[in-house]
Amino acid sequence: MTNTNLYLPFEVDFKELEQFPKTIRKNNFFELIYVVDGTGIQVINDNTFQYRKGNLFLVTPQDVHSFEITTPTKFFFLRFNEYYIKANSQNGQSETVLRMEYILQNASHRPGCILKNKIDKPLIASLIESIIQEQVNQQIYHQKIIEQIVNTIITIVARNIALKLPKNIKETTGEMVLEILHYIQENIYNPKQLKAEKVSEYFNISLNYLGKYFKKQTGETLQEYIANYKLRLIEARLLNSDMRINEIADELNFSDESHLNKVFRKHKGMNPSEFRKKFCK
Repeated sequence: MTNTNLYLPFEVDFKELEQFPKTIRKNNFFELIYVVDGTGIQVINDNTFQYRKGNLFLVTPQDVHSFEITTPTKFFFLRFNEYYIKANSQNGQSETVLRMEYILQNASHRPGCILKNKIDKPLIASLIESIIQEQVNQQIYHQKIIEQIVNTIITIVARNIALKLPKNIKETTGEMVLEILHYIQENIYNPKQLKAEKVSEYFNISLNYLGKYFKKQTGETLQEYIANYKLRLIEARLLNSDMRINEIADELNFSDESHLNKVFRKHKGMNPSEFRKKFCK
């Protein structure tokens, strides 16, 4: 297995390949891979998916991946890490960072195109074509323009992951539930703002309607979704950072480390330290 590193805040690359490098790769960064043209099979964590033009894949640092090319394929690669997102925001708790956290926590580590929102498919194609043209033409400010487009692509990816994860969300899901999910992401570190009364007040809907509407749209109650989202955040801290358990407990507003341990063990069948030891390779 080849471990690859990223030495710049982000990289974009465009290649036409008849054969993908035979080495199975594991990256230390996030990679968005867009199929401009061609067909074949995506292999990720020993699972496979038949890819075609217009597919967009997200590969996380935990994933082992490769491609088996059937017809010559034009790949567009966008590589970045969490530090790129943090460097492009003035506040570590900013909206952009929280969107990135959603990517970190909710990527499925399974094969398949992450574009679930139909209207985003032509938008992504257009944005990637714009990056390719900026790289070819090399006009003034091209690098800054590419950076802005990269930020837009990452935001669109976050939206599609928000569409993907709760069990019953579909491409036709109403705008309000997506706004509620975004509100939860923005306020996950501020539990007072996540009380059902506060959410219903913010969206100007009744408490009773909020509960029924959210459960119907997502398959989970509001509090179940918040609890599961917090668990995904904890998992990401354990897998992608050197934070101590008490630091994670403090950041996510658990009363103390033992409270976090109890909640985590209830859902995962092991305490956070055991989880980190088992899955952090």
